Amino acid sequence: LILYFINKCFSHFLPSLPENKILVAQHPLLIVANQTATLVCNYTYNGTGKEFRASLHKGTDSSVEVCFISWNTTKISSNSNKEFNCQGDHDKDKVIFNLWNMNANQTDIYFCKIEVMYPPPYVYNEKSNGTVIHVKGKLRNLCRPTPTQIQEPQSEIPLWILATVTGILALYSMLITAVFINYWQKSKKNMYHQSDYMNMTPRHPPYQKNKGYPSYAPTRDYTAYRS
Repeated sequence: LILYFINKCFSHFLPSLPENKILVAQHPLLIVANQTATLVCNYTYNGTGKEFRASLHKGTDSSVEVCFISWNTTKISSNSNKEFNCQGDHDKDKVIFNLWNMNANQTDIYFCKIEVMYPPPYVYNEKSNGTVIHVKGKLRNLCRPTPTQIQEPQSEIPLWILATVTGILALYSMLITAVFINYWQKSKKNMYHQSDYMNMTPRHPPYQKNKGYPSYAPTRDYTAYRS
């Protein structure tokens, strides 16, 4: 009875194997010097699946499927993305992806995905840490572009924005000029009407007309010159 309780207590500390799960392990780095790479995806599965599919994906988001292989108890089939030269092979507890004619532009991180297609339930592995495939060599169309690929540097500001700003500034200048001319003409008219007009011709004071004083502008007698 004592041994039973001891075993019962220790059983809580032992890791339990997941049921119907797939675990995948990959080598973290693979350096390619001769344009040929062999990526091995080791996996463990404790379920009762009979039909499987394994695929190799490129990129941190696994957006590009490079190639895949599917198999069951009697048949194996494989297919590859047209942009890659890849072929998959299945062995016990591992899938091998062979890639050739690789170039430096294909340097990236690659992930293995294992799926149980039949019988239900559908099961696939959680995303692994992936394998970084580093392909040595010159990057195509990146280091030295051909003359036909060299383009003139484009202006940082689009031409239509420059044209719009220039037109707005020109219109604004015209409006300012028109307002200034109108204001100047109105000011000139006001100055003309408000200026004092002084008549310099001397006039007889009104209160001196009846006192016998001679006029400031006497009438000239032309009879004296007649002879």
